[in-house]
Amino acid sequence: MSEPLLVKVGGSLRGAETLLDELASYPGPLVLVHGGGPEIGAWLTRLGLESRFEGGLRVTPPEHMEVVEMSLCLTGKRLAEGLSRLHTLFKEVGGEASLNASGLRGGEAVNAIPKEASALLEIRALEEEALRTLYHKAQEVLEEAAQLHGVEVSLEVLGTRPAGSTATPRLLQAAGVALAKIGERPQFQPGSTDASAAIERGIAALALGVYRGGGAHTPEEWVLPQSLWEGREVLLAFLKALGVG
Repeated sequence: MSEPLLVKVGGSLRGAETLLDELASYPGPLVLVHGGGPEIGAWLTRLGLESRFEGGLRVTPPEHMEVVEMSLCLTGKRLAEGLSRLHTLFKEVGGEASLNASGLRGGEAVNAIPKEASALLEIRALEEEALRTLYHKAQEVLEEAAQLHGVEVSLEVLGTRPAGSTATPRLLQAAGVALAKIGERPQFQPGSTDASAAIERGIAALALGVYRGGGAHTPEEWVLPQSLWEGREVLLAFLKALGVG
């Protein structure tokens, strides 16, 4: 993979589509940064300070630097600060647990610092008590970060999934018989799988597969075709072991 490419975009974002089209073919990670000029100018005006430009570039004297820093350290940074502190919670709780932050958003306007920011947090733990503890501690961390910076924070639970094993001895035995058809032995372990849909409805279930590949859940994901054919053989053997079909 190519090295990350950092591009600083200055001035107006009009015509940015052309720039993005040119950068779209870059094979490595791409980071675009914009300086937040309009917000800086607005704060300087509020404080009675004059913005000065030479050749289209902002001239920032030392006495303006504090205002510039303040302008750029707004909602997005506060959200990131709260999220960055969450990883320490798992050392306190212990056991198998994880947290994933995705769906990061920072408003709709172009070239403007947003009035609000949001993130989707997914907290996982094998023990229900550990899950509750992690949730309440995460809430405390985010509320503390919000109070420190004088912003509001709210948490909404979008959904919950049960944890634990529901597979019956019959299902486990059938999985062992099916995998033996391709010379494999089952390795039963907890995880977030396609079996969740059944488990949420109180149906005994397990996820069974022989997928071999890499880059899961990324645009570069790949799979060995041979493992798909083996998966078909395992599935038929699994159904036969259960007396289905």
